[in-house]
Amino acid sequence: MSAFFRHLGLVAAAAGAVTFAAARIAQAEDASAWSNDSRSSIRLIAGSSADDAALLHAGIEMKLLPGWHTYWRYPGDSGVPPRFDFSGSDNLKSAKVLFPAPQVHTDEAGSTIGYEGSVVFPVDVTPKDPGKPVTLKLKADYAVCDKLCVPAEGSAALTVAPGASKEDAAVKAAKARVPKHVSDAAAGLTAKRVTGGAKPLVMVDLPAPANAPVSVFVEGPTADWALPIPKPAQGAPAGHRHFSFELDGLPPGVDPNKGPFDLTFTVVEGQQAYEVTTRLD
Repeated sequence: MSAFFRHLGLVAAAAGAVTFAAARIAQAEDASAWSNDSRSSIRLIAGSSADDAALLHAGIEMKLLPGWHTYWRYPGDSGVPPRFDFSGSDNLKSAKVLFPAPQVHTDEAGSTIGYEGSVVFPVDVTPKDPGKPVTLKLKADYAVCDKLCVPAEGSAALTVAPGASKEDAAVKAAKARVPKHVSDAAAGLTAKRVTGGAKPLVMVDLPAPANAPVSVFVEGPTADWALPIPKPAQGAPAGHRHFSFELDGLPPGVDPNKGPFDLTFTVVEGQQAYEVTTRLD
């Protein structure tokens, strides 16, 4: 090899090292600055990724003042789900926001589904060019509620790249709380109408220990469905639990006595959660 080509090789290697080092420096922060509202704060955090990863990991961390809560992707009786916009990001092909298992919040206004205290929403980040870091630029619109609900917004920016992150444990813990999708056959979950009329009653049967805390949430085929939160019901055989809800909150023109409808159930059992889509004939 000539001295000229050896020189080019050394230059290219040095350039690659500089690019990688820049990515590491950009990610060395591991977290953006907090974007503070009077009742909540939001920021971006980086997870760890392998050096050759085509998928990077991040999280949207939200903290709420005591007594305040925010919403899941489906809010329940009232409220609005959070909206996360990454459209201004650099080198971003896609950012998939995941929702950890929520909890029920009940007050005189009804029951809503969401989070209290703090929550991390994991984000799966796919770069356009896997050889370069991604600069995430987030705009968030959400609501926080106590006795009343108020809109909140925040913005954050963070560069994520392959390598280790001090925030990885928080991202992994949040991802472990995201309900795993399973088939209705594997879950053993069934749903069927047990009455007719304008608001048919649907009974849900699922395997679950009698003494374990269990919550069930249901979503319709599209976002314009607003189904009630299923409530515990009697009559389940040993090793099973029953929940019921009225087939109410359907979009205009949809007959609740016809179908079939594909309903998605999220089941939370203590620290475990799963998601199953089943057909209601």
